[in-house]
Amino acid sequence: MAKDKDKQRFANNINIKNRKASFEYEFIEKFTAGMVLRGTEIKSIREGRVNLQEAYCTFYGEELWVQNMHISAYEQANNFNHEPLRQRKLLLNKKELLKLKTKIEEKGLTIVPIRLFLSGRGFAKLEIALARGKKLHDKRESIKERDIKRELSKIKF
Repeated sequence: MAKDKDKQRFANNINIKNRKASFEYEFIEKFTAGMVLRGTEIKSIREGRVNLQEAYCTFYGEELWVQNMHISAYEQANNFNHEPLRQRKLLLNKKELLKLKTKIEEKGLTIVPIRLFLSGRGFAKLEIALARGKKLHDKRESIKERDIKRELSKIKF
């Protein structure tokens, strides 16, 4: 009986998106990275209690870290809980890390988390993108395109 409640609470089809990132940035290249998590963090992720809105990635030495990704505290954990805004290490191949580091040194490029999901094996993966910030007129164009698509979908039905 208790196992049925846990199955209802923990979902394996987690797909948390950062919709603000697609509006603010133009994506150049996408990567999928693993994350180093602590015990209660994966339980909070399975509950869907993650916020990617203010998250960004930075290099410390040769390692890539994600900052400001808020994973809420797990309710059933008492004193073994994690910090919600701690830095989390991202796991990528050495070639991918080197490629990202050289691209980041160019002016105007950044690494932005796009999506958090669970892999088929149950591991938390973070999809990141090498991105360039949009200008105001680019944002206006994306709003126009979205409105046009909405109008066309209304006409089709």
